[in-house]
Amino acid sequence: MLAFESKSIPREQQLTDQDLSNGKEEQPLAEDISVWRDILGALKGNLRDYTTGSIWRAIIVLAIPMVLEMMMQSVFEIADIFFVGKLGSDAVAAVGITASLIIIFFAIGLGLSMAASAMVARRIGEKDPEGAARAVWQALILTVSFGIPAGIVGAYYAPELLTLMGASKAVVDIGSGYAAVTFASNLTIILLFLFNAVFRGAGDAGAAMKALWIANILNIALDPIFIFGWGPIPEMGVTGAAVATTIGRSVGVGYQLWILFGGKTRLKMEKRHCQVDGIILRRVLRISGPGMLQYLIGTASWMAVMRIVADFGSDALAGYTITIRVIIFALLPSWGISNAAATLVGQNLGASQPDRAERSVWYCTLVDVVFLTIMGLIFWINAEAVVRIFVHSPEAVRVGVESMRMMTAIYPIWAVGMVTVQSFNGAGDTTTPTWINFFVFWVLQIPLALLLAHQFDWGTRGIFTAVIVSQVISALTSATLFRRGKWKTISV
Repeated sequence: MLAFESKSIPREQQLTDQDLSNGKEEQPLAEDISVWRDILGALKGNLRDYTTGSIWRAIIVLAIPMVLEMMMQSVFEIADIFFVGKLGSDAVAAVGITASLIIIFFAIGLGLSMAASAMVARRIGEKDPEGAARAVWQALILTVSFGIPAGIVGAYYAPELLTLMGASKAVVDIGSGYAAVTFASNLTIILLFLFNAVFRGAGDAGAAMKALWIANILNIALDPIFIFGWGPIPEMGVTGAAVATTIGRSVGVGYQLWILFGGKTRLKMEKRHCQVDGIILRRVLRISGPGMLQYLIGTASWMAVMRIVADFGSDALAGYTITIRVIIFALLPSWGISNAAATLVGQNLGASQPDRAERSVWYCTLVDVVFLTIMGLIFWINAEAVVRIFVHSPEAVRVGVESMRMMTAIYPIWAVGMVTVQSFNGAGDTTTPTWINFFVFWVLQIPLALLLAHQFDWGTRGIFTAVIVSQVISALTSATLFRRGKWKTISV
C-alpha cells in the first residue's frame, strides 16, 4: 500500500481525534500510516498537525476534502440551472444576472472568511485554539451586522437591480421573485462561506465538506418540487429554485453551528468566547477590509462583463451564463486546492516555518496545473454537448460553446493565479491581490472588452478575449510577486 515517510513528531505535538475532541490521551500514531488511511480520516473529520511531516501528504489530506467541498459549492449553481433551463432562455438569463449581482455579497462574505481563515490558521499553528475561537466570534458579529440590512435592501430593490443590469422586461418579470429571495437569504450564503473558511483554517476540511453535502442534497431534492410544484406545494417557477437553495443552505449553516458549538472540531466555541473583543475585531476588519475590496473589484468586473454581454440579447446571456456555471464547476475544486495552500501557509507561518509554507504553495500549484489541464481538455472537447444539456437555442449554444472553449484553453495559467493569490490571503496579505485585481480587471479587462466587442465589432468573442488576456496577466503578476516573499513578514 502506498505510503510516505513522515518525520517523528514530539509526543506533546501529536494530535489525534481523541486528544482534540475530549482531551483524553492516546497512544502515538505509527509513523508509517498509509496515505489512503489519512485521506479517509480527513473525510471523516480526523484532525492532524500540518506543520510537520511530508508536505505532499499534507496537501493530499487537506486538498481532497476541500476539492469535494468546492465541488459541492458549484453544484448549487449547476442544479439550479439544470432545472431552470427547462423554463427557457429568459429564466436562465434571470438566474445569470442575479448571480452576477449576488456575488457582491459573496465578496463581503469571502473577505470576512479570508480574514477569519488566516487568523484561525495562524493561531492553530501557534497552538492557540482559544485565540482562534475568539477571532471566529468577531468575524461572526461583522457578518451578521452586514448580512441582515444588505438582504433587506437587496430584496426590496430586486426588480430595479435586474433592470440596471440590462435585463429585458420579460427577464425582470420572470426573475424578480428569484432575485428577491436570493438577496433576502444572503446571510446563509455568507455564513456558509465564513464557517467553512474557519474549518479549513483549523485544518478540519472534512466538516466544511459535510456541511455542503447536506445543503446540496436538500437543494437538488427540493429544486424540482418548488420549481414545478408537487402535491400541496404550488408551482413557483424560477422563484422556486431560490426557495429550495435557501432551505438547503440554511440547514447547512445549522449543521455548521452544531459542529462549532458541539465541540466536534479543533475549534470549540463556548459561551466565554461570545463577547466583543475590540482588539481582535479591529484586526479582523484590518485584514478583511482589503479582502472585501479585493473580491468586490473582481466580482464587480464580472458584473460589468455580464452587463456588456447583455447588449447582445437574452440568448447571448443564457449561453454565457451556462459557460460561467460550468467553468465555476471546474474552478471551485481548483479553489479547494488553493485553499489547501492557504491553510498550509497560515499554519506554517504560525509555526515559524516560512520556507515550508512557500514550498507548500509551489507543490499545490503543480497539482492544480495538472488538474485544470485535464479539466480544460475535457470541457474543450465536449463543449457543445455540455451546453446543450442546459439550453437548446442555436444562438445560446453558439455563444456558450465559443466562450467555453476560449476560457478553458487557459485553465493551466488560471491555476497558477488562483493558488498564488489565495496563498497571499492565507498569509494575511490581502492588499497585494487587491491591487492586482484592480489593475488587471478594471484598468485592463473592462475597457478591452468594450473596445473589442463594439469598436472592433468582435461581438461576444471580443468580450471573452478580454477575459482571457486579463486572467493571463493576473496569473503572471501574482506568481512573480509571490516569489519575492514579502508575504512572509505579514503580522496577523
